[in-house]
Amino acid sequence: MSPLSPSPPASLLRRFVRLTYLNILANVAVPLAGLVDTAMLGHLDDIRFLAGVALASVIFDLLYWSFGFLRMGTTGLTAQAVGRGDRDEVFLTLYRGVAFGVAAGVALWLLQSPLESLGFTALSGEPGVEAAGRDYFGARIWAAPVTLTNFTFLGWFLGREESGRALALTLTAALSNVGFNFLFIVYLGWAAYGAGVATALSQVLMLAVALALFAGLPERVPWRGSQVLDREHLAAFFRLNRDILIRTLCLVGSFAVFINLSSVLGTGVLAANAILQRLQSLAAYLIDGAAFATESLAGILRGADRPGELHRLVRLAMVTGVGFGLAFLAGLALAPGSVLGLLTSHQEVIATARTFVPWLTPVLVLGAVAFIYDGLFIGLTSGRALRNSMLVSSLVVFLPLALWAVARDSNHLLWLAMAAFMAARAGTLHWAARSGGLMRSRGARS
Repeated sequence: MSPLSPSPPASLLRRFVRLTYLNILANVAVPLAGLVDTAMLGHLDDIRFLAGVALASVIFDLLYWSFGFLRMGTTGLTAQAVGRGDRDEVFLTLYRGVAFGVAAGVALWLLQSPLESLGFTALSGEPGVEAAGRDYFGARIWAAPVTLTNFTFLGWFLGREESGRALALTLTAALSNVGFNFLFIVYLGWAAYGAGVATALSQVLMLAVALALFAGLPERVPWRGSQVLDREHLAAFFRLNRDILIRTLCLVGSFAVFINLSSVLGTGVLAANAILQRLQSLAAYLIDGAAFATESLAGILRGADRPGELHRLVRLAMVTGVGFGLAFLAGLALAPGSVLGLLTSHQEVIATARTFVPWLTPVLVLGAVAFIYDGLFIGLTSGRALRNSMLVSSLVVFLPLALWAVARDSNHLLWLAMAAFMAARAGTLHWAARSGGLMRSRGARS
């Protein structure tokens, strides 16, 4: 069936299940590759390489995921165009995203020196840790235009309900990253610099696959500059992406503050929290399998004006997302020491991490609810609700608690701040979904 021909109502469950398992395969590949990176670096003799990459990754999270709207906004806009049956707008959405992504990536590449200086000045790391982080940054930044272009292609394939193609992209990046990491970290001994080179090269291969898949589409609409740069559509594109940008900056900024404050509490705490965040990321990518399916289907159902199925989709996604979070926690509870031992051979880091593993329970369960609502609002292209929720959760809830945690020299309080952050996201988005009328039909809203 063509992506521009929405399936009949009875197929919603089947479509959701199919998208979810494909998204899970795609999503889990990313943090699994990250876990392999962590394990390779964590088993080097000097722990500063692991800590340095963790610190530099905060900068890349801020840089790249500030442009996460290229993935999220493209998904919602594409899905709604698919629901309306507007073939031209489906392709024009891709072209606008790619043009902006390339321009932004080139700007990051040209500004790499001041960005590096500013980033490491703002972060707190011991000299050896910072040196390793700068090596990683210097290697990975060269792929900035490629990385942002990949965001757009991922969002576009998801919006077209083509998770299989998104899976091909992420598997290419993840598997090649593992192979390159073995070559550069283990075989050549390039440590943190090798991890950066590996990540950059894996993004190049990912884009090559994206272009090959795009070239094989029979129904392509040609690039028309006047339509791509149409003022009305560009204004809508930037309005949505402005709100998602603010939302993403607050999200990534909160995680950046978490890691940076972890370093203030000591290198051992930083390494332990970095490992626990890898596990959190793995679970989040699992839950996002359902959230990404929600993005695709919510946008298509909105475009086709089918509010009844939209309500059914949210209930289905919420049960699935929370279930995934609980299943992950159950697996971790069976053998926490063994899981942590896969990521580092430093016993003091394992002992520290085990102390704080229980905090993953509220973080993941509450986070699952927030992730599903994220998917809903992205599919509905309601950036304002996402922006307002994140402003409250990060600035009003998380930041004061996190600063209090450092003042009290308590990593437990720092994890409490993270749990409260997830609770605030879930609560504010639930309120927005219930009160905003976003899932009523267009006729009912008018």
